[in-house]
Amino acid sequence: MRFGIIGTNWIVDQFLEAAREVEGFELAAVYSRTEEKARAFASKHGAAHTFTDLAAMAASDTIDAVYIASPNSLHAEQAILCMNRGKHVLCEKPAASSAKEFRAMAEAAARNGVVLMEAMKSTLLPNFRAIRENLPKLGKVRRYVANYCQYSSRYDAYKRGELPNAFNPVFSNGALMDLGVYGVYPLAVLFGKPHRIQATGVMLDSGVDGEGSLLLQYPDMDAVIMYSKIADSALPSEIQGEAGSMLIHRISQPQQVEIRYRDGREEDLTLPQSIHAMAYEIREFIGLVRSGQTESAINSHANSLLTLEIVDEARRQLGLVYPADR
Repeated sequence: MRFGIIGTNWIVDQFLEAAREVEGFELAAVYSRTEEKARAFASKHGAAHTFTDLAAMAASDTIDAVYIASPNSLHAEQAILCMNRGKHVLCEKPAASSAKEFRAMAEAAARNGVVLMEAMKSTLLPNFRAIRENLPKLGKVRRYVANYCQYSSRYDAYKRGELPNAFNPVFSNGALMDLGVYGVYPLAVLFGKPHRIQATGVMLDSGVDGEGSLLLQYPDMDAVIMYSKIADSALPSEIQGEAGSMLIHRISQPQQVEIRYRDGREEDLTLPQSIHAMAYEIREFIGLVRSGQTESAINSHANSLLTLEIVDEARRQLGLVYPADR
């Protein structure tokens, strides 16, 4: 499958490194706003075509699909443009700035008969499958705790008075969108829609959140999601049940999964998986297109939409508003 790439940042380098493991992936084109960046990136990774006009790339017969790794605020517009030209879309997380934007994206996918999938890598990993398949061993689940706190490499620059993209509301960024979604998406997949959401957080002067916490209630369990771009944490994530607790090391890319039962037994559920975590999302996406399916069963439109609905409500409570909302 011939891919066009939208974006030339570090995440695209990781994506293309992972793509080398995936049969059927071909990098055909690179889009960047400047010809210099497009040519340099294409030369580095062996792409035959470059574009500085996104509409021209979307219309080109040199590609079958696009991988979008541009700022969050551009995802919806760029994805819809490409899907309207018959291109399949694999879009970085979060899939859009809001649930409203994602609904428009899903409608465009259906209208044009193409695949749209959010590139949430964690939920397609073997170790997330281990989480799902072994969840019944916990008995009645009473609490889900997701923790992703990572001091941003851009935060020192922000404190010096600069405004990196990671802390710029123009790009629909901040801690919830960048890191919090890694806790929200698995919750949506595993437990569905909560009936109550409470959000707290620390807002930065730039207008984005630096860190926060969500408390989500279900009829017989609750969930706690903690995230931060201004502090680190070494704590694992956890799903607590009446028969035992499942520890998940690194919720954004589960690398170790174990159950500690109430009777003292311990069970390691960890499965072998590639160090290139993004290979699984690429393989899933190509498989969907080849089989004629319209969306992933795991990274489904419903799960992407529910994640953004939860994020929207959290943002409403935090007073976190983006230009894209207007």
